[in-house]
Amino acid sequence: MVDTTARRTRAESPRAARSRHRRGRGSQAEPQSDVVYETVVLVPARNEEVGVLTSLESLAAQTRRPDLIVVVVNNSTDRTEEYARRFADDERSPLTVVLTFDNNPHKKAGALNFGLSWLRESVGGRLNNRVRHVLVMDADTELHPRFIERARNVIASDPELGGVSAACLGRTDLWRNPWQRFLLGMQIIEYGRAANARYRQDVHTMSGAGSFYRAEALQGLIDWRGEVFWEDHRNLVEDYETTLALKESGWKVTANQLCIAYTDLMPTLRELIQQRERWSRGTVDTLRRRGWTKFTWHSITTIAMGLIGFAYILGWGSRQLILLAEYGFHHQALLWALFAFWIVYPALRVRNLGWKAMLVEAVLVPELVYTVVRMYWLISSIIKSYVTRVSAWK
Repeated sequence: MVDTTARRTRAESPRAARSRHRRGRGSQAEPQSDVVYETVVLVPARNEEVGVLTSLESLAAQTRRPDLIVVVVNNSTDRTEEYARRFADDERSPLTVVLTFDNNPHKKAGALNFGLSWLRESVGGRLNNRVRHVLVMDADTELHPRFIERARNVIASDPELGGVSAACLGRTDLWRNPWQRFLLGMQIIEYGRAANARYRQDVHTMSGAGSFYRAEALQGLIDWRGEVFWEDHRNLVEDYETTLALKESGWKVTANQLCIAYTDLMPTLRELIQQRERWSRGTVDTLRRRGWTKFTWHSITTIAMGLIGFAYILGWGSRQLILLAEYGFHHQALLWALFAFWIVYPALRVRNLGWKAMLVEAVLVPELVYTVVRMYWLISSIIKSYVTRVSAWK
């Protein structure tokens, strides 16, 4: 394992010099030769001056510290690079490389592939020559101190596992008014509910907030299609597309509830809808391109059933309210039974978040309001997938 307290050099590899000429500055530390890197972390960062230091410091605080951190600062117009280099220059930090990619046309996928290409050349051309695991995390994410330790244990348990996804939880206490408190609180509940379900063997998607890959699996994708993350302007969800590619190439993916990543939440309704429309639109676009396969049928069915369920509840619920107004509660035994179920079941699903979250779910009204918002961005995303082009990434 590499000595993470070793002094950093500023020598450039030949490829880095070429990158600097084409794309901007490219000074960075040079990885040590003939050293096996058990864990390399790849952090794409675009205009993340607010959170990048917190993210990097969460890596330095790991019980199993990474051997190398590669930060790819791409298309940034703020002080992200300055803060990343400040972290890299701190002798207490793990060995850290800061790359710049000023004219990245391929969004996050381009930044990730740029970092992987630099890493491949640094270790002799193939990703798995001297690298065992690659952790990809967002620059607005904070990892639990035992994330890497736990992810390594999970991936070591099955040689067919290509990746372990984080269970994402939202950061709390960020609201400024009652509306933000509601909006952020519902996102916290949403993330917590999803985290409870991410112990399944075949997860829908490897989370962009934190995904721990076997280097051999990523090299396999490069051998198969020339790149790990699909570089295309239509690729709005590089994590989901890569998850499908891993499954299609024969690897398993999983998630673990103890591999926790704390991620930023959207403070306004507009930002929330923009984020979720991008995720949903990207997912629908990817499913349309691939069609019905053994790896996509579950996602397609889930979307379809969600729409059908929402339409049914909307129609049935409206009818029940009319009957309730006309005949009163004593004639609606079925409604009472379903009402009791809707109180108990949602509350139990978020019991790990504490009694406040359980109370919010039991009240029902906040969740119903949020469900309407959720259906809006899903329906909007499906329509836009069919009738509009993918918007440019600025």
